Amino acid sequence: MSVGGVAVFPADTVYGLACAPDSRLAVDRLYALKGRAPEKPAAVMYFDAELALASLPELGPRTRRALERLLPGAVTVLLPNPRGRFPLACGPSPETLGLRVPALGGASSGLARVQWPVLQSSANRAGGPDAARLEEVPEAVRLGADLVVDGGDLPGVPSTVLDLRVFEEEGKWSIVRQGGMPLAAVERALGSGG
Repeated sequence: MSVGGVAVFPADTVYGLACAPDSRLAVDRLYALKGRAPEKPAAVMYFDAELALASLPELGPRTRRALERLLPGAVTVLLPNPRGRFPLACGPSPETLGLRVPALGGASSGLARVQWPVLQSSANRAGGPDAARLEEVPEAVRLGADLVVDGGDLPGVPSTVLDLRVFEEEGKWSIVRQGGMPLAAVERALGSGG
């Protein structure tokens, strides 16, 4: 896939779209395929939890321990972003970074060889249903992508979105969107201080 390319791929939850997080051309193409408003942030996905943590050395020890317990998994974590990393993914909120590390297996296990981050979003039209099968990804999205990977049937529930922006200082967390990671799993990892 070229630097400006967009891929449809299977995650551990639903089908996603991915592109280089630092390519304005690729990000614009991904957003256009989705029909997503440019001011809406996306997430940065790594396919290896250790690599993700190593690339964010500014994370405090409490947050780092929490991520070690949560990742990989069906969760997108909102983190403080004091260094303004991945501005194209952050949209109008450069102080917040969405981080995702899927639990790979089956048809998606080959993605573990990807050793760089991608900007990712679900492979649907903005506001449309999430795709659990490749055939459910809108045809225009599939045809507009440079690479399409069929991972078979997926769970079909998007990731849980978990806000850890004040976790380091206050030990507080909240769930922004319930999804693939159950509340009980989050509480086991973080305690019930949310």
